[in-house]
Amino acid sequence: MTIFLQSLDYQLWHIIVNGPRMPTKTIEGVVSPKLENEYNDNDFRILQLNSKAKHVLFCAVGPNEFNRISSCDTAKQIMLVHEYELFMMHDHESISDMFTRFTTIINSLKNLGKSYPNQELVRKILRCLPKSWTPK
Repeated sequence: MTIFLQSLDYQLWHIIVNGPRMPTKTIEGVVSPKLENEYNDNDFRILQLNSKAKHVLFCAVGPNEFNRISSCDTAKQIMLVHEYELFMMHDHESISDMFTRFTTIINSLKNLGKSYPNQELVRKILRCLPKSWTPK
């Protein structure tokens, strides 16, 4: 996927990994979002790249995953939701390493404005454990 996105436009992968940069303005040292009528050509290019990245990701997933990610605002959020949905404990991975990986995904999603209730997170952790954990 990385090579495909980079072949379309190298900045697509950069936007997915780092998230989009929303157009801002600085007035007297205060940074604030630009109004849509204040956008310049570069601002529109950045916004178009995020839309292009979202489009490529929407086309790359099946209908079940599309339903889960269609409400995401950014390509980075789509990738993180995808990681969350496919999250599983790896073979020979300790429970603490698995939980650290899980927490990183959850915290990144929270930073982008997408959060899950604790009850759902606990269920997700229990579902991702391998069969060897069933007796425990």
